[in-house]
Amino acid sequence: MENVADLEKLRGEWDELLQASASNSFFLTWEWLYPWWKHLSGDRKLCLVTLRSGGELIAIAPLAARPRRLVGGLAGRSLEFVGADRVCSDYLDLIIRWGKETEAVEALGEYLGREMLTLEMANLRRTSCLAAALAVELEQRGWSPREQTIGVCPFIPLAGHSWESYLATLGPEHRYNFRRRLKNVTNASQLRFEQARSPAEAQAALAGLVALHNMRWQGRGGGSDAFNRSDLIAFHEEVCRFALDRGWLRLFLMTMNGRPVASLYGFLYNRTFYFVQSGFDPAYGKHSVGLLAMGLAIKSALEEGAEEYDMLRGEEPYKFHWARETRDLGRLDLYPPRLSARLDLHTQSMRRAARTVVRRVLPKTMAERIAIARRAGVWASLTQARGRSASENA
Repeated sequence: MENVADLEKLRGEWDELLQASASNSFFLTWEWLYPWWKHLSGDRKLCLVTLRSGGELIAIAPLAARPRRLVGGLAGRSLEFVGADRVCSDYLDLIIRWGKETEAVEALGEYLGREMLTLEMANLRRTSCLAAALAVELEQRGWSPREQTIGVCPFIPLAGHSWESYLATLGPEHRYNFRRRLKNVTNASQLRFEQARSPAEAQAALAGLVALHNMRWQGRGGGSDAFNRSDLIAFHEEVCRFALDRGWLRLFLMTMNGRPVASLYGFLYNRTFYFVQSGFDPAYGKHSVGLLAMGLAIKSALEEGAEEYDMLRGEEPYKFHWARETRDLGRLDLYPPRLSARLDLHTQSMRRAARTVVRRVLPKTMAERIAIARRAGVWASLTQARGRSASENA
């Protein structure tokens, strides 16, 4: 499918299929990816692949094509996931109905084998994704994989916890700090932490989030690209409207004596709370309003029956005050046979050039260090990449 009108028509079927798939995640919903395509797709061309069996939709490969300059200066087009750029779209993947995985992967492999375009699949749940099965299928057809870890997502398992039992899992200093700060602020002011529940409230709360987020970063003397362009803001406005209508939006505003001091933005979907963004007024930093907003959002998620609170990609220290577990995000690039051969020649040429530079320029001790790194697998060869792919999907 290359027509955005076809993407619009898929809404009902899309979300039904997603809920019947192992890859069910908020960032694969139509309500997230359709606004992304509408506002943030840039020069990409929609290449949505759908598979049906007896009229029933059994798989979607949410792909787009864009011009690329590949390794070695080779020019061409590549296929990538819709949503993989500009915003936090973690856990992208193929969407395949339970029990139809083998049939769908074989059909996708045959289709992509005819297209012969490089396939770049980013933001994958590295230890569990349907894209890995497609990688194996394409490798059997002569394609070459390149795999890497691209990020870490801290998360909090909440199943079986009450708010108090969860707090007991935290470090004593952090637990004491949260309780003390909350008590002090509550005693000194009228503290409110409220969720947007109507379209008007959501619109106002999103505007407040943007303002508070930018205030936070301006206070640090830097900048953030989360809301720095009108197309990004338009994207979030539309996502918020869709998510509010579905009951998924969790956009909170914290006020002290009626003044907005902090905000937190996320989604509650399939018993997981996805934390997307936050902001606070640096003038109230001494009250730790950012810390309080995070704690109260986790408490709210628990009270709503969430089984996980996902901090999403990023290893910012504040996340590990609350989360003790992490999962890796991965990227799989797959090169069709003819391109694979050219890339291998280029890689070999680059390695020979690198060895020459090491011998001529670097001290012997440095050369030895590089050799050790090579033997340790820091620079993985194609054979090593294939070995990992096969073992992870055996």
